Amino acid sequence: MTATETRMKPVMRPYLSETARFASGKDSPRDFLERCIAELDRWEPKIGAFVSLNRDGAREGADRATARWREGRPLSPIDGMPLGIKDIIETIDMPTEMGSPLFAGWRSQRDAAAVAALREAGAVIVGKTVTTEFAATVPRGTRNPWDVSRTPGGSSSGSAAAVAAGLLSAALGTQVIGSTIRPASYCGCYGFKPTVGAINRGGSHDFLSQSSTGTLAASLGEAWQVAYEIAIRAGGDPGFPGLAGPASAPAAQKPRRLAFLETAGWAVASAGAQQAMEDALKRLSGAGVEIRTRHNDPRVAVVETVIAQARQRSADINTWEGRWPLNTYRERDASKLSDVMLARLKEAEAMTLADYRQMLGERNKTRARYAELAAEVDATIGLSAPAAAPVGLGSTGEPASTVHTSYLGVPAISLPLFRDQGLPLGLQVVGFENDDPETFAAAAWMESALG
Repeated sequence: MTATETRMKPVMRPYLSETARFASGKDSPRDFLERCIAELDRWEPKIGAFVSLNRDGAREGADRATARWREGRPLSPIDGMPLGIKDIIETIDMPTEMGSPLFAGWRSQRDAAAVAALREAGAVIVGKTVTTEFAATVPRGTRNPWDVSRTPGGSSSGSAAAVAAGLLSAALGTQVIGSTIRPASYCGCYGFKPTVGAINRGGSHDFLSQSSTGTLAASLGEAWQVAYEIAIRAGGDPGFPGLAGPASAPAAQKPRRLAFLETAGWAVASAGAQQAMEDALKRLSGAGVEIRTRHNDPRVAVVETVIAQARQRSADINTWEGRWPLNTYRERDASKLSDVMLARLKEAEAMTLADYRQMLGERNKTRARYAELAAEVDATIGLSAPAAAPVGLGSTGEPASTVHTSYLGVPAISLPLFRDQGLPLGLQVVGFENDDPETFAAAAWMESALG
């Protein structure tokens, strides 16, 4: 493979910036879709972002959206927007294979709650995007569009790669450890992991207690709009209030104070990543934002201490919670499960309910300590990943910089503002429980100040 083939320059494709042209007839959702499909034909053989496609259905949906825009009655701002659905989330018109040969060709005969809501909003579902085995560890071959010798991250690998390469304007992802924020960072798109429970996960098979359905998008506005359109139609998970906020992306709001969290990722971060972060902190401080760190604020130091074990504790919680359905999958056909999954099941079967209760107690205490920071700072910031995407497709990369956001259950956004080795790297903006709009407002201001 030549250097030109391995190092290309993908261009994202925002949809919301075109809607005025749709209304005027100068452009149309169908024409926009065709531009996306042209890029899909060019990029998909190189990056392998999709498991399945529904081109005919997408074109029919785009035609209907075109008519609605020209008649002045779009169903929503995302009417006609080309979207991808992570293949852990059910769709009635395409299989849901969950990254596992055990579910090859499997159809649930229904849409997940989020997908049904997107269709009600007029979104055009182009295809199912590649995920790792059961949205966990084992990759399924998607390549990073910036350098196809590198991982796109995971487990929302296909969603991030497709958006970054301009094949889609946005796609659904999910995150239990770092599966939305890390691939957004590696692929150079926007990633939004909402507060846990903010987006209805009915019909998503990534349903552990730290899991959150989110968005990967070509702009910050798209990341918000897609999540919002789902929430107002399907709400959050049962028993949760759901994503709240304005009908379009929250306006930029300059934060008064930010806390920089090194996390466990800082110790393994590349020199380029550390320099990018340090430069950003200086620029934010120069713009009048007070920066708190573990070195000048004991409350930040306490949070750094209590999140230090977030990765192992999250893995333990996920292991217990994944006992079912893995035990039933093993009985069905163990040969179609990876060694990683079989080992995880064995570990789960050695755990007790008392172990799990202790884990949850520790997590609750950590969440409470983090929540105390809300009285002191508007948000916390850090790297979305310790470095640019690593070479090789055998893993999805290092989650140490973002696992704490899943453990805490709080909103996180990755902004594609940094570079490392000439490749994308994200700035991570993290808020507090159910403060998703405030987190967006702070992120929007930082994008303007640092972009």
